[in-house]
Amino acid sequence: MRRRPGIAGLQRGAQAREHYKSLGEHVQAVKLEHMRSQLAQFKASLEQFAISHREEIRRSPEFRAQFHTMCANIGVDPLASNKGAWAQLLGFGDFYSELGVQVIEACLATRSHNGGMLDLDTLHRMVERRRGSAADPVSRDDLRQAIKKLSVLGGGFQMVKVGGRRMVQSVPKELDRDGATLMDAAQVQGYGSEAHLQAQLG
Repeated sequence: MRRRPGIAGLQRGAQAREHYKSLGEHVQAVKLEHMRSQLAQFKASLEQFAISHREEIRRSPEFRAQFHTMCANIGVDPLASNKGAWAQLLGFGDFYSELGVQVIEACLATRSHNGGMLDLDTLHRMVERRRGSAADPVSRDDLRQAIKKLSVLGGGFQMVKVGGRRMVQSVPKELDRDGATLMDAAQVQGYGSEAHLQAQLG
């Protein structure tokens, strides 16, 4: 016949559980503090990197894209606020605000011709032409960053993929399957007509 644990045994078990719980909380607190310390150290290193490479980040679209990728991988958004530390450090706030305005102007200027769907390469050429040769160069990644910031304002600005092409949508509506099919067909032939779609889709 097996004996049940006595009161002393139950109390020792409860004390052991309480001890392990306290020890676990202490270990967790130490790990959390260590992670906070590492994150603060990493942020300081990233800021120092940004300061020492500021001109290259501003001048080179490729370097800027790599910097954005590095920041995104660690959860830092240098475009989070025009008044944030990153905007002051690198001048990104003004650059991307200006670029956003140029994107809006190009999209509005062509909306009557393309229905609010502008090819990213075409947008890039238009913005480069508008900025002139004296301005800092702009990459497609810069345009994507500016459009991402515009999308929070509403108004339909977003990147969409149609077929194999990246398009900037500047109208506040979803591109449904029929619209995407029409865009694919127009992409192949350069235009879309009812007769062409009936022949192609059956």
